[in-house]
Amino acid sequence: MTITVEAPGREFRLTPRIVAAVAHEEGLVLEAYKDSVGVWTWALGVAETGGHNVRQYIDNPSTIEAAVAASIDIMRRKYLPAVQSAFDGFRLKEHEIAGALSFHWNTGSIRKASWVKAWREGDIAAARKGYLAWNIPAGIVTRRNRDAALFFDAVWPSLLVPVYPVRKPSYLPNTSKAKLVDILPVAEQIMGGS
Repeated sequence: MTITVEAPGREFRLTPRIVAAVAHEEGLVLEAYKDSVGVWTWALGVAETGGHNVRQYIDNPSTIEAAVAASIDIMRRKYLPAVQSAFDGFRLKEHEIAGALSFHWNTGSIRKASWVKAWREGDIAAARKGYLAWNIPAGIVTRRNRDAALFFDAVWPSLLVPVYPVRKPSYLPNTSKAKLVDILPVAEQIMGGS
């Protein structure tokens, strides 16, 4: 694999396709729910700890547009800049940005992940191995494999997004009742085109 170095400072671009790829892995919940550690969360995994008023959606579903718009805003402000910083000086292709962003959205650890350093040094085999080593809890392995295929091999996941209802009174997402939705047109509209 050839890694193209570019002048530092060029911003990575968030595209509707990248948003849809991350959304496919995260799933979309239009009501506030409790995540795996009990934090109120909404949309594509937007936690109340991130400064958004998530609790306004308890028993009060938002529109798909509102949930996707809030998620895009946080991706642009918080997560994409961290990905860009981790790969500073390198030009990433759209699929690489998508795979790195999905990893960071899920882990919050792009800056300390050893696989990034290995990739920057051109050791792609070690980078892939390091990427796949982020495999706890066990339920994340399938996602990690798809994200690695996206980053390293340009294999895009389905861009259909599972939309989950919320179980009451536990306020956990009901993953067995997902409906697949194409959010790409919504992301395009919010972002001003494809």
